[in-house]
Amino acid sequence: MNPWLRRLFVILVAYPVVLAWLGVSVINRRRLPQEGPAIIIANHNSHLDLLTLLTLFPLSKVHLVQPAAAADYFLKNRLMAWFATQVVGIIPVVRGGNPQESDPLAGCVQALKEGKILILFPEGTRGEPETLSAFKSGLWYLCRQFPDVPVTPVFMYGLGKAMGKGQWIPVPFFIDVFIDSPVYCREEKGEFIQALQERFIALQDRAQGSKS
Repeated sequence: MNPWLRRLFVILVAYPVVLAWLGVSVINRRRLPQEGPAIIIANHNSHLDLLTLLTLFPLSKVHLVQPAAAADYFLKNRLMAWFATQVVGIIPVVRGGNPQESDPLAGCVQALKEGKILILFPEGTRGEPETLSAFKSGLWYLCRQFPDVPVTPVFMYGLGKAMGKGQWIPVPFFIDVFIDSPVYCREEKGEFIQALQERFIALQDRAQGSKS
């Protein structure tokens, strides 16, 4: 990733789209990690999810933030692959790969070793607008290797309506971002994933309650 291109991307694209066109309210911003290694997990309803997350960080920190994203989608062609890896700064993850042949999370492991702030979408793919899908277990396998690294849940409400799956032009819709307290890995995979999912359900209930 080129840190200068990343900053330009945030200034010229993320800020105008998210802050000017949509508008964002952030609850408990102080809980967001400013140094790595750290993991941020967020719900995934829109292509705007990453743009929104990048705007939460000061420009001096955005070079530390790297999202894991599907290799089969973002590496479709050379131009998209260059933009995704050099400007957006994704870590390509091969979905459905054979873990016996290669570790699909190797790039995420390396990013954490380098002190990066890793963004993961535990649902695995964009879901229906404002709907939570079941979390994948890959997060636990990664966290198990870094038990002392904090995992910060971030719930974004409104992006599924602003630009959900199948939409290409964002609709002005104010976004609420809820940042929860960090958690750490647990020994039991099912217990860990369930606890995280329950946190997101609680954040979703809080977001929907604030709009009623």
